[in-house]
Amino acid sequence: MPQTTTMVQDTVRRPVERPVSRRMLLAGSAGLVGAAAVTARPALAQGSPPASVLPIQAPVRQDWLDKRHEEIIEPGLPIIDPHHHLWDRPGYRYLFPELLADVGSGHNIRATCYEQAREMYRADGPEELKSLGETEFVSGVSAMSASGKYGPTRCIAGIIGFVDLRLGSRVKGVIERHIAVSDGRVRGIRNGSTWSDDPTLKTFTAGGPPGLLLDKSFREGFANLAPLGLTFDGWMFQTQLKDLADLARAFPETTIVLNHCGGPLAVGPYAGKREEAFTEWRDRIREVASLPNTYIKLGGLGMRPIGYTFFDNDQPPSSQDLEKAWRPYIETCIAAFGTQRSMFESNFPVDKGTCSYQVLWNAFKRIAAGYSTEEKTALFSGAASKAYRLAV
Repeated sequence: MPQTTTMVQDTVRRPVERPVSRRMLLAGSAGLVGAAAVTARPALAQGSPPASVLPIQAPVRQDWLDKRHEEIIEPGLPIIDPHHHLWDRPGYRYLFPELLADVGSGHNIRATCYEQAREMYRADGPEELKSLGETEFVSGVSAMSASGKYGPTRCIAGIIGFVDLRLGSRVKGVIERHIAVSDGRVRGIRNGSTWSDDPTLKTFTAGGPPGLLLDKSFREGFANLAPLGLTFDGWMFQTQLKDLADLARAFPETTIVLNHCGGPLAVGPYAGKREEAFTEWRDRIREVASLPNTYIKLGGLGMRPIGYTFFDNDQPPSSQDLEKAWRPYIETCIAAFGTQRSMFESNFPVDKGTCSYQVLWNAFKRIAAGYSTEEKTALFSGAASKAYRLAV
């Protein structure tokens, strides 16, 4: 799921009477795990979609997802899921219990990497430090998982956090605080740059500024990532991929991970023009891939901008359905970046509006069926391990 702009704050604010310590976070999360074991609470309340569900995704309907169960393909294949979120918003909860239920649903998920989602920001203090709350929160969940009490998956073995890189020269100190509070779990920073003046596409953004990746102050902050050993995660629409290519050329020493297949579009100005949109997207993907410091995440195709409407059907899609729809995009990405720089991602719970975790990874395995064992290892765990330094 995208962070659609770098500067907009979390729209859900809750009063906080006193600072919350890591110990309190751990205890609270542990209680949620215990409660989930008893109640098997779904991630999203049934009925009308809550207002807090992001416009870019379909609502998660557990009863609808439960209509389809599939036998796990290649259940022993090791997987690192390099992109998921956690949320606790009115009517939309996806926390450690829900994540555990998904990663434990049959596939061999060895580890996961958390992607910033503007969650649990500090309610007060300097604006530039509020996102430390999210890093503290997910670090607590990571510590719980590392205890081994909740199963073999190392949930949140790495964290992609948020620091506004437009802080320029002041960025370094802020990032170092994120690294410190995470006990070194922070592996990268994401500043989402989705922007469009098209009315349809604008609903999928948070009104971020155009040309963010070209901004002088942003690049001054960006220059601090490589010296700190961090990657940059980029999320944008296909219309902005040239800006990412320019950024990658300017900073060849910085590892850049492009999210969600580079944001292919089939809505708004591209509605009814999928072939034309695909050609434009493919050419820009190839340009980004020509820069050796770039990687790509294969996923995010369950979101609304790609134009597929499986979530409107009476039955959820099968992995064969998703394979047929997604294969052209994913194979184009792998052909451009190679298996060593491509990694499958879940983008959960955002893509959970389209399919279950079981079906999602089955679809990816179907697409990768023709690759060698070495290539599969790279696609399902190797590229993520290399890009994010995940030693699992």
